[in-house]
Amino acid sequence: MRHNKKFNHLGRKSGHRKAMLANMASSLILHKRIETTLAKAKALRVYVEPLITKSKDDTTHSRRTVFSYLKQKEAITELFRVIAPKIADRPGGYTRVLKLGFRQGDAADMAMIELVDFNEVMISGAKAEVKKATTRRSGVKKATDAAESGEPKAPKAPKAKAEPKAKAVAPKAKTAAPKAKAAAKPTTQRKTQGK
Repeated sequence: MRHNKKFNHLGRKSGHRKAMLANMASSLILHKRIETTLAKAKALRVYVEPLITKSKDDTTHSRRTVFSYLKQKEAITELFRVIAPKIADRPGGYTRVLKLGFRQGDAADMAMIELVDFNEVMISGAKAEVKKATTRRSGVKKATDAAESGEPKAPKAPKAKAEPKAKAVAPKAKTAAPKAKAAAKPTTQRKTQGK
C-alpha cells in the first residue's frame, strides 16, 4: 500500500528520476529558465528550492551538500556566486511556473520554470505598470481640473454622458430632423390660423 505518498515518480525509476532532476536543476541554475512539462516543472520546484535556500549560507558544508544533489561544479559556482546574493532577502518562493499550453505531438501540458529574481522583463514591467497607473490617475485628475477651471461645469457633464452613446448619434440626428420639421409646421399653421 502507498497511502499518504504524494510523490510524483514521473514514470521513472528512482535513479533515473534523481539524475533527471539534477540535470534540470543545473540547467535552471545556469540558464535561469527552462521549458519542460508541467509535471516535471512542479517536481523540479520541490527539488531545487531547498538547494537555493541552502546556498544562502556559503560554507564548505553547504556547498558539498548542494553538490551531492547537482553534481556539476559550474552550477554550484553560479548558484553560490550569482544567485545566492540576489535572493538573499527573499524568504522562499524562488521559482515561478508559467503554463505555456499543450505540446503538439502528444498534447502534454507544457510549462516554463524560471527564477523569479532573474526575469528582468517582468520586474521592470511590474514597476513600470505601477508608475503608469499613478501617472495616469494623476494626469486624468489634472486634466479634468484644468478643463473644469477653463469651462463651466454644466457643459462638462453632458459630454461625459454623450460618450457612451456614440453609436446612437446617427439615429438621433435622423429623428431630430423630422422633429424640427414637425416643430416648424405647427408654427406655420398657427400663423395661418391666426390670420
